[in-house]
Formats: sequence, C-alpha cells, structure tokens
Amino acid sequence: MDSEITLRVDGAAHELTVDVRTTLLDALRERLRITSPKKGCDHGQCGACTVLLDGRRVNSCLVLAVTVGESEVTTSDGLAVDGEPHALHRSFVDRDAFQCGYCTPGQICSAAGMIAEARAGWPSAVTADVTEAPNLTDAEIRERMSGNLCRCAAYAHIVPAVAAVAEAEGVRR
Repeated sequence: MDSEITLRVDGAAHELTVDVRTTLLDALRERLRITSPKKGCDHGQCGACTVLLDGRRVNSCLVLAVTVGESEVTTSDGLAVDGEPHALHRSFVDRDAFQCGYCTPGQICSAAGMIAEARAGWPSAVTADVTEAPNLTDAEIRERMSGNLCRCAAYAHIVPAVAAVAEAEGVRR
C-alpha cells in the first residue's frame, strides 16, 4: 500500500509516494539520493544510519518514513551552515576521528544529538549524580556514543573530537 508523504530534510521539503513499509533510511537514500546516512546493519545496532529527527537522534533504519510527519530530518550534511562545515565535521577532521569514513555521518549526528541531550541535563547510565547537569567526561561520552560502531576502531580519536566541540560549546565541565 502506498502513501503520499512530505519529508522535510535538511531544510527542504520533498513530496514522495512510498510504500508504507519504507524506512526513513531507504526513503533518504533510494528515493531522495541523500547518501549521508549509511545502511550498515539495517537492524538499529550499528548507528551508521543515525540522523536527527526534530533534534533527537534516531536510527533511520528503524523509523518508517510515513511516521515522520512534519518533523525535520537533519543529516550530517544538513548540520553544515551556508556551506561551512559544522564544528563536529571540523573536529573529526582535525583529530583524525575517522578512517574509512563509513560511520562518520552517523557518528557526527549522534554527537550533535548527544551534546544537545547533555546541555538539556539528561543523564546517561554512567552519570555520577543524576540530580546535577552531566559532566561530559570521556567515560560519559563513550557511554552516550555507544550506539555508534566504527569498523576501523577510530574510537581513540572520536572521543576527543566530540569532547572538544562539547567543551567549546560550554557543555563539558
């Protein structure tokens, strides 16, 4: 069964007719040719498909496109402003936080969402005191980013790349 939808992606509206079983990831990649989110496991376990849905990180392989409604989908490409890379893009490059780059767009979207969550005061499983704003220690960043896997094992560089941006934005204390 097909359904007509409007996907708002990176600030642009796209009219599509999709099968109701089409995932957001497949709509982005196959219908809109937006290749930033990657299909890794297609089971929500690797994070390569992570995008922001109204600012919250989601695995786009687990979200049906017909359920997105009027929400804004932001990909790693959409984090750039006026053609200028986002601070996370620059930090990943400056700190060599990728090797093959396959997971990088998902890592960056997850990091952007994670920093926003910490700024909002949301604790994680390793937050020492849940009554206070989270302190984005390396352990805290690793826990919050644990849903994003890197086949090349660039984790030693990913944590400092995320930490630098969080600190620059006044989130890491």
